[in-house]
Amino acid sequence: MSLNFPREGYTTHNQVKLIRGGKDYFDCLVELLRKASHSIHMQMYIFDDDETGRSVLVELLAAAKRGVTVFLLLDGYASQNFSRRKIEEIRASGIHFRWFEPFLRSRYYYFGRRLHHKIVVADGIESLVGGINIGNRYNDLHGRQAWLDWAVFTRGEAAGKLYYVCQVIWNKSGWGKKKWQRVFLVPQPANVKEECLVRVRREDWVRRKSEISASYLLMLKKAEKEVVIMSSYFLPGRQIRKNLDAAAKRGVSISVITAGKSDISMAKHAERYLYRWMLDRNIKIYEYQKNILHGKISCADGILTTVGSYNVNFLSAYASIELNLDILDAGFGKSVHQQLLGVMEQDSLPITDMEWQQHYNFLERFWQKTCYDTIRLMFYLFTFYFRQHK
Repeated sequence: MSLNFPREGYTTHNQVKLIRGGKDYFDCLVELLRKASHSIHMQMYIFDDDETGRSVLVELLAAAKRGVTVFLLLDGYASQNFSRRKIEEIRASGIHFRWFEPFLRSRYYYFGRRLHHKIVVADGIESLVGGINIGNRYNDLHGRQAWLDWAVFTRGEAAGKLYYVCQVIWNKSGWGKKKWQRVFLVPQPANVKEECLVRVRREDWVRRKSEISASYLLMLKKAEKEVVIMSSYFLPGRQIRKNLDAAAKRGVSISVITAGKSDISMAKHAERYLYRWMLDRNIKIYEYQKNILHGKISCADGILTTVGSYNVNFLSAYASIELNLDILDAGFGKSVHQQLLGVMEQDSLPITDMEWQQHYNFLERFWQKTCYDTIRLMFYLFTFYFRQHK
């Protein structure tokens, strides 16, 4: 265990497993929901009313029918394709359903503040945390490969911490009618003898929580050999760039895996605007080619991993509500590093200085800067308070 990375804030007794998005994730999710006997917390940014969404909803309804207390909290903007009739059916089944703040009806009126969580906690004992939403895009269906993404399955003390985080957020969400405030006692944690250090990290600038940003800064400040960052929308702010620069100068090998194909074209062009800056600092860049990259996972020195909903950009740092898990474990870190190495070597295009010179002419670089400046302007215009309710 490296002494470089402090151990404060970690739970000790946990089993962990890295889960790749697609069929592996949804198989694990279904098993988790079917095993639950006491409670289920599901907090999702996107829950689509499609084949995958309906199949997950069937499992939630079945859990509620057998007496499990089910809490379903969805973002009021990203998941608004749920019809009023569908929501009435969900509530009639016994599932406790709630929106996280409808668009333009938030208590805080903070534009851009959305619930970006992708969390499932069963019985306060087992959990899934990652960047994977509920929908066909994130599943392997009909011969189509899911978007590349990751989650971590945990069993043990960390899931108990997540249970309380979910309950607190549930109690603070919604509007109108009196909130359902009862907090359940969590059953005794699973008897996990294995030691794996896991801590819950949250990002919510409105609530003065910047823990995930702090984890990234810690990685860059303390790493001795290597940092690998996978981020689907990589637009680091000033502090992250400063620490990337400092780490590269002291000889740390830094690799960044970005999207080759992106679901948001302007974000991809803006991201490419930073390539010249990174190449000048010997930061290696890889563009994932096989499909859409949606993953948010990074590791330092093969020992400290952070994975969850947090993208390295302005929106995650200053607007969205995010949740990651930090795992400080050499065995887990080694497996993550091997997975990311495979993505870089087998499925990605390295962006070298020559590649950059050949593919991005003056007009393309001008357009990249325009996209970068536009996104920054949009961020400043649409992430601000215009009323704070205390």
